[in-house]
Amino acid sequence: MLHPQARALLDFIEQRGVPATHTLSPEEARSFYRERRFFTQPDPPAVAETQALQADGPAGPVPLRLYRPLAAPAARRLPALVYYHGGGWVIGDLDTHDTLCRELANASGCAVVAVDYRLAPEHRFPAALDDCLAATRWVHANAGALRIDPERLAVGGDSAGGNLAAVVSIAARDAGDLPIRFQLLIYPATDGRRIAPSHTSNGDGYLLTRDTVRYFHDHYIDDPALDLDWRASPLLHPDLSRLPPAFVLTAGFDPLRDEGAQYAQALTAAGNSASYICFDRQIHGFITMGRVLDEARTGVAMCAAELARHLRG
Repeated sequence: MLHPQARALLDFIEQRGVPATHTLSPEEARSFYRERRFFTQPDPPAVAETQALQADGPAGPVPLRLYRPLAAPAARRLPALVYYHGGGWVIGDLDTHDTLCRELANASGCAVVAVDYRLAPEHRFPAALDDCLAATRWVHANAGALRIDPERLAVGGDSAGGNLAAVVSIAARDAGDLPIRFQLLIYPATDGRRIAPSHTSNGDGYLLTRDTVRYFHDHYIDDPALDLDWRASPLLHPDLSRLPPAFVLTAGFDPLRDEGAQYAQALTAAGNSASYICFDRQIHGFITMGRVLDEARTGVAMCAAELARHLRG
């Protein structure tokens, strides 16, 4: 059963004639996403410090934003979450997820480093992944200057960002040069084939539609054969063992629900520690909508608690 607040939000969007993302150009979709956040997102909470940074990336500098939580001693090396925003690899930026990063920093007591990776279709697969890997390695290499503990590093993201966090975790394991202690996967995209039942059952009427999923996918990946590449579909990796502990969160009325659950199950079956929770009454993207959805605040609190448990406990 859909949460009444989610139902009211969907009804409002329909009544206002808000255009579906897949009907917009990427430039229009980015602008629209950036502007509409003020309606659903809480006011950004104060943090102790923010800092604009740049990591060395494969195609040039990758912009970053560092957050230090309130009440954090200025000189203390904090555990850190490297966060990759959602938006289907096409939309989203440091500003669209600024409030969420602030909330996670304050509630967990950890630093957060947000990554502004390159977007499709200007930069197709695997450009986003390459930037995220490079940025995470840069954060680890520069931990001292950033007042971050290099041995207490997590990765995380929502939707496309959850996909990137899962893939970075696998790539870091295989390379052996980047210690990741925890992965926070918020309704992650894990299977580029998009064949899980929820893509059909939740494909229309719940904000993120099958048409919009296809729009994002096709801008990012232009060759269907690449859907079988684990860097696009981490669920298809033949060896998911020896990965960092994970917290996987999904929404009941989300096309990505089932592949998120499948990934959590696959992680556990491979011998990893993976916790899974589904907010049965919610829609895709709800975690940033704390102004209009009460359960968004609950979801953020749970993510922050898991982050603190694995990095600070």
